[in-house]
Amino acid sequence: MPEIRLEKSGVIATVTLSNLVKLNAITVAMWDALADIFTQLSADETLRCVIVKGEGHNFAAGADIEEFTSVRCNVAQGIHYHRETVAHAFKAIANCMHPTIAAIEGVCVGGGLEIACACDLRIAHPMSRFGIPINRLGFAFAPEELTYLLELVGKAAALEILLEGRIFSAQEAKEKGLLHRIVNDVPADVQKTAERISQGAPLAARMNKQLMRRLSARPEPLTEDELNAAFALLSSDDYKEGLQAFLNKAKPVFSGK
Repeated sequence: MPEIRLEKSGVIATVTLSNLVKLNAITVAMWDALADIFTQLSADETLRCVIVKGEGHNFAAGADIEEFTSVRCNVAQGIHYHRETVAHAFKAIANCMHPTIAAIEGVCVGGGLEIACACDLRIAHPMSRFGIPINRLGFAFAPEELTYLLELVGKAAALEILLEGRIFSAQEAKEKGLLHRIVNDVPADVQKTAERISQGAPLAARMNKQLMRRLSARPEPLTEDELNAAFALLSSDDYKEGLQAFLNKAKPVFSGK
């Protein structure tokens, strides 16, 4: 059963992405649960730190694409899926009052990498793998989600990740600015990191997060026309081809239409 699990141990909370059959791919219900859980955690002043991890030895293989035929098969559905469901989850994670740590093992691609980007710290195993192979689906990165990746790695690296759509190593992810540390024992290192954070003054940690958000340069918001243009690709032949090719485990043949 796909789910988001929440556990609390003293002042540290752990959020687990769980969908083992699909490498912890995120369903619509899981996106909604992430938004609700992080809103709940942010209101809990007894906490000092939140750890985000995947069930087993994978972080997350992105969104559950098998759902796309029913929840993201046209422009209207795509706008709702990304601007409401998914965006709310990322905002809840990014705006969480407490410091957040992504504990990354195994696969961390697509929406999984986006979740990690929304966290404050990212610690990964040497054998973990990263990427956003969205180009194989004939769809562009949703604008509001692109913000988190762009803030971390900058224009050059973000374009490389999206245009090539390849899967790359933890070492390359660190070189691109996606990771803080690469360690052999991720659970132990993340636990020690959470404990160090928890021993600091919580009000100071929360203020540091607030000031970082306020002082980070942000572009002018996109217009409605710009946002609609990004989602218009959902009505293209290429998107239909990419989605069907993924579901059929075949190589897509794009026409540019």
